[in-house]
Amino acid sequence: MEYMTVVDAAARWGVSPRLVHKYLQDGRIRSAARFGSAWMIPADAAKPGDPRRERKRPQNFLPSDLAHLIQAFAIFMSRDKPYRILHAVSRERPRRIHEGALAYARGDFARTIECYRQSEGDNAAKLAASPFAIAAAISAGEYSFYTEVETFCKGIVQADIRSDVTAFAELSLATAYLGAGAPNMAPGWLKDGDFTALPAQANPSAAFQRAQYFRWIGEPPSMLAVAQTALAFCDSPQGTSFLGTYYRMMCAAACYALSRTEDAKRWLLSAMRISLPHGFITPFAEMIPLFGGMLERSLEQEFPAQYSAVMKQWQRTFTNWIAFHNRFTRDNITLILSLREYQMALLAARGMPNADIAKRFHMSVGRLKIIMHGIYGKLFVRNRKELSQYIL
Repeated sequence: MEYMTVVDAAARWGVSPRLVHKYLQDGRIRSAARFGSAWMIPADAAKPGDPRRERKRPQNFLPSDLAHLIQAFAIFMSRDKPYRILHAVSRERPRRIHEGALAYARGDFARTIECYRQSEGDNAAKLAASPFAIAAAISAGEYSFYTEVETFCKGIVQADIRSDVTAFAELSLATAYLGAGAPNMAPGWLKDGDFTALPAQANPSAAFQRAQYFRWIGEPPSMLAVAQTALAFCDSPQGTSFLGTYYRMMCAAACYALSRTEDAKRWLLSAMRISLPHGFITPFAEMIPLFGGMLERSLEQEFPAQYSAVMKQWQRTFTNWIAFHNRFTRDNITLILSLREYQMALLAARGMPNADIAKRFHMSVGRLKIIMHGIYGKLFVRNRKELSQYIL
């Protein structure tokens, strides 16, 4: 392919070089490539039109634009210098999504939110950035911003533009539901593992959320199988994708749940060695409760300089995720508990003795206690007092 410089393009189109640079920064010249500080523009590129005079893009433009942005985000990052990706991606829109994702990984949630806001007016870019925006909103406890993104994604679902766009919006919402421990709110196609409606470029993200689903419903073998399979597509000799660390953490958590302690530690250390030297602390802060102290010990032994940052972020964000969990489950408690569990929970919350509840459901008191323990776990409460406050 033949290329022309910014000066050549300005002369050909009858505009100033400054305006050509603006076109490039806004991603309005397709297939333009950046080499260092210079731009190379395809010789046959047409001058972008005046947006004030262009007709409004039809809705069916969104699917192809969304797939293009997801594909641009899926390229591999260098393990040694992951921030190089911001220079390798020449177009402003996908580069902004990468910047938001990297900011999220290092715990800079305000920057992730800012990157999302910069996409205002660009529905494809907003939708592509929504999963990280949702996670950042919850981590930061920004309820109003979360509601803004949630409303946008639900609007896309209701518009039903096309099945792949709808599925990606549902996947974005599942980031909140599965991250906050409300697996029954995930879309049915994700629970079933049927990704056919999604843009193919989004399959790795969907596989991660499916592994999350198996985590919450207590199926570590399935969680491990999904994570290991997906990891094969997230790594290459050239580097790793953003999800590579998360899949390693999922493998570690599944192995730990299966009492495969050595395998769990091996996966955990592999994730740490890829991410922590670059300040990517969020995956570890999110998953501390899954390892029974192993993660903290590994940090102290292998990455003591990062120990404080990870622990402080966990203390800062965990309560926010629990608050969102409580919001989701309180509003959808009949989706989380079976009808029988819900009836038992109501009776217990109202102070009925265990013996009377057990008699009403024709079971032993011991069996009832086991069921109540499971209810406490699903609702993230510890005892009858908290159950009563939660339900009533």
